[in-house]
Amino acid sequence: MPVFRLNKNEISFPDPRLAREDGLLCIGGDLSVERLLLAYSHGIFPWFNPGEEILWWCPHERFLIFPENIHVSRTMKKYMRKHAFQLVINRDFQDTMHRCRIKREQHEGTWIGDEMENAYLALYKRGFAVSVEVYEDEVLAGGLYGVFIGKCFFGESMFSEKENGSKAALIIWAKILKDREVGFIDCQFYTEHLARMGGQYVSWQKYEELLSKGLALTP
Repeated sequence: MPVFRLNKNEISFPDPRLAREDGLLCIGGDLSVERLLLAYSHGIFPWFNPGEEILWWCPHERFLIFPENIHVSRTMKKYMRKHAFQLVINRDFQDTMHRCRIKREQHEGTWIGDEMENAYLALYKRGFAVSVEVYEDEVLAGGLYGVFIGKCFFGESMFSEKENGSKAALIIWAKILKDREVGFIDCQFYTEHLARMGGQYVSWQKYEELLSKGLALTP
């Protein structure tokens, strides 16, 4: 299956179903707000090493967490009962995203470079991205950020300043998304951590149905 090259002067994407088996669909283009919104609205997202060409992905088996099915282990339930947690939405989007970048750089490396930070900050300023932070006993414990379109939430990255910080943020955020009738948290790719928290694969056909339904509810 070929990998398509995008034209910077034309905001469009090839059919997502033409992605390679590993999920890679196309390269190039830019990270303008308009292109990012078009991408996410078709199940496509950017993921590439800083300083390299933009790579656009669309895995055909999608890894999702349904907010109503978030799994909280007995150990985590016990931990959360012992501490007071407070969730804050959009305290400082730029800081939250940068913390995700720094934490990943310190461990396995990151795709979050300056270009990505600037692009998602622009999305946030247009109302299409959100940051979430959780405080444990009034101390910043962790957080996450992602793209929010209609009733669809596309998770991008998480960070922890304290043990279990990112877990607590995701658990509390999932409950809020459930109350807001958001259909899914798109985790994009499988990780053991997210699988333990309730992540599951859905077929491309099912994902398209969920995506279409969620986008139709865009205000």
